[in-house]
Amino acid sequence: MKLLRVGPVGHERPVVMDAAGALRDIGEPEIDGAFLASGGVERVREALQRGALPVVDAEGLRIGAPIARPGKIVCIGLNYRDHAAESGAEVPAEPVVFMKASNTMVGPYDDVLIPKGSVKTDWEVELAVVIGKEARYLGSREEALGVIAGYAVANDVSEREFQLERGGQWDKGKSCETFNPLGPWLVTPDEVGDPQDLPLRLWVNGEPRQDGTTKDMIFDVAEVVRYLSRFMVLEPGDVINTGTPAGVAMGMPGQPYLRAGDVVELEIGGLGRQRQKVGQA
Repeated sequence: MKLLRVGPVGHERPVVMDAAGALRDIGEPEIDGAFLASGGVERVREALQRGALPVVDAEGLRIGAPIARPGKIVCIGLNYRDHAAESGAEVPAEPVVFMKASNTMVGPYDDVLIPKGSVKTDWEVELAVVIGKEARYLGSREEALGVIAGYAVANDVSEREFQLERGGQWDKGKSCETFNPLGPWLVTPDEVGDPQDLPLRLWVNGEPRQDGTTKDMIFDVAEVVRYLSRFMVLEPGDVINTGTPAGVAMGMPGQPYLRAGDVVELEIGGLGRQRQKVGQA
């Protein structure tokens, strides 16, 4: 299934896309941690199969992030060998973990804002994992995959000077407003299939920048979720950004960082496509 939220910022309406591409009201107040933890996905699936969900006229409506504001956004850095190489970093022996403020999340077609004082705002197409069950100290890969509610496209927008040249940890280069477009859909695991067989692509102003595959992750989805559960409690609605392949501005000749007026487009096979115009905060 593909779950999404449509409507103005702060007034999104949760819907599901049926097999014909029509949007149907799911009869739930929100797609959030409480919805996921209480079996909401299965309730919607059953109602959809019964034909019990009314069609929504979504013509012209904004598409928001597919889940309401998460408790936390956890990110994995340097999780593709080619990206580690272009960053001048060693391949990590364990996952590199950092956090991103939950209020960075915006819709897949919302504007991305370059922060005041920024000259090194960068893009990163990533596979996002959404947690559906509380998880702590997971003992196996199978258990890890079992707590995943679904997958989505994320753009882990980053300010490299703030991240790498201003001291301290990475978070301040990752947590500026609008720095985590998510969606358009939350796609359930049964529809995604193997999360390690998904192509990721990104363009800036129509020029291809990133072209990778989740096959090349150093630490795959199951290991990332299992590993994180050893250090923090994962809760329903939490988002995990799993890393980006090579092709970011930081690693390119001339480092063509984003400027106001640029257009970023990105997609992951089976998970949909995003498009953001870049503005100035």
